[in-house]
Amino acid sequence: MATKCGKCGPGYASPLEAMKGPREEIVYLPCIYRNTNTEAPDYLATVDVDPKSPQYCQVIHRLPMPHLKDELHHSGWNTCSSCFGDSTKSRTKLLLPSLISSRIYVVDVGTEPRAPKLHKVVEPKDIHAKCDLGYLHTTHCLASGEVMISSLGDPKGNGKGGFVLLDGETFEVKGTWERPGGAAPMGYDFWYQPRHNVMVSTEWAAPNVLRDGFNPADVEAGLYGNHLHVWDWQRHEMVQTLTLQDGLIPLEVRFLHNPAADQGFVGCALSSNIQRFYKNEGGTWSVEKVIQVPPKKVKGWMLPEMPGLITDILLSLDDRFLYFSNWLHGDLRQYDVSDPQRPRLTGQLFLGGSIVKGGPVQVLENQELKSQPEPLVVKGKQVAGGPQMIQLSLDGKRLYVTTSLYSAWDKQFYPDLIREGSVMLQIDVDTVKGGLKLNPNFLVDFGKEPLGPALAHELRYPGGDCSSDIWL
Repeated sequence: MATKCGKCGPGYASPLEAMKGPREEIVYLPCIYRNTNTEAPDYLATVDVDPKSPQYCQVIHRLPMPHLKDELHHSGWNTCSSCFGDSTKSRTKLLLPSLISSRIYVVDVGTEPRAPKLHKVVEPKDIHAKCDLGYLHTTHCLASGEVMISSLGDPKGNGKGGFVLLDGETFEVKGTWERPGGAAPMGYDFWYQPRHNVMVSTEWAAPNVLRDGFNPADVEAGLYGNHLHVWDWQRHEMVQTLTLQDGLIPLEVRFLHNPAADQGFVGCALSSNIQRFYKNEGGTWSVEKVIQVPPKKVKGWMLPEMPGLITDILLSLDDRFLYFSNWLHGDLRQYDVSDPQRPRLTGQLFLGGSIVKGGPVQVLENQELKSQPEPLVVKGKQVAGGPQMIQLSLDGKRLYVTTSLYSAWDKQFYPDLIREGSVMLQIDVDTVKGGLKLNPNFLVDFGKEPLGPALAHELRYPGGDCSSDIWL
C-alpha cells in the first residue's frame, strides 16, 4: 500500500527505489576526543561531500555535546523507510547514543541540515532506572514509531544484551523492548526482518572487559562473544542462540535488504570471517562460514599471528555486493554475493593498516600478498590507522571510509591515530564488473580540527542509507 500513498513518509518504498535517490551532499559523523590528548566534548561533524560545492571535503559545522568523555559511536534516526507509509512522519532527528556514558543525544537535523543543533539529552540515570541497561550501541527506528537502541551491558558494566525503547516523538524512555529478564548475556548490533518475524543480535563483550583496551587473555577466558541471538519479533523474546564455530566477536549484522529475504551476513572480527545466517527447512535458523581472511604470521606485534579484524560490513541496496574492512591488515574488500552461499572477491584496496612497509611489523608468512603494502598517502598526508567504518552511496558507486574503531583500541593498536587524527576517504566503485579505486582528490583530515586531532567514526546521510534503513 505504501507505494500508492499521495504524500509518503520518510525514506523510500523499497531498497531498489532508494538506489534512485539523490546523490549525497553532506555527511554527519561523530568525532571523539575521549582517550586523546584533547580535553573537550565529542561532537557531531557535518562534512560537505558535493564535488560542485566550494566547501567540498570540508567540515562545515561542528556541534559539541555538553559533556566530556561520552564516546559517541554509532547513530540512527527518529524514523526511516520502515515508516514510509506514514506521511505524518519525517526524518528530522539523528540520535547519538554514547557507548561509554550511556547518554543519548537527540540532534535536530531537520531545521537546518547543514548546521544541526541539540534537541534533547536523555540522561543515563533515566535509562539505568527504567531499563537496567547501559553502554549503548545501535539505533534502529521501528514501524511503530518507536526507536530501539541496543546495549552492551548493565549500568555496572557487566554484559547484558538488552534493548532500550524510546518514544519516537518525545524521546522519553519507555522501558525495554525485550520482556523482563529476557536480555541476552552480551550485546552489540541488531537487525530485524518482520516478514519472517525475526530479529538477530550480536555480541562484543561486557563493557568492563573491552572498555580500556584489548587483552588477549580475555579471549582465552571466554569473555568475548561468539553467538548470534535470534528473537521472535512479535513476542519480543529470544527463541534461539547460534554458537558460531570459529566465529569470535560477531559485530555488525546485516540481513539482505530485500524484506522477503530470509538470510544475511555477520562479520566476526577476531576470527576474521563472514558467516551467513539463514532460515533452514525446519523453520529455525542456521549459520555457515562463507568467507575467511587468513591471519598473517608477524614479528614486532602483540601476537605472533595478526587477524584481519573485520570491523564493519555493508550490503549494497540491490544485495549484490558485500563490503567489509580489515582494520588491522588494512584492506577494504568487495565481494559479489549474488549467490550468498558462494561470495566472490571482486575488489580489494589497501588503505593503511598495521602491515605497511617501513612500519614496526614484519610479515613472516602471508597467504595473500607477495609483499607488504605501501603506506597510503592522500593529498600529502600519510594515513594512520586502517579502514574501519564504511558507508555506501545509495546508487552503490561511492564508498566512504573512516579509520577509527573505538578510542581505547585506537590508542592501543594505532597510537599514531591519537597523534594524527583519523581521516575520511572516498572510494569509487565499479558496480558493473566489481572493483575499487581510491579517489586521490578526496580527503577529510580530522588531524587538523580546531581543538586538536579527533577520531571520526560512523557516517550517515540526511536521507538515510544502507545501514540505517530497514524495509517491511
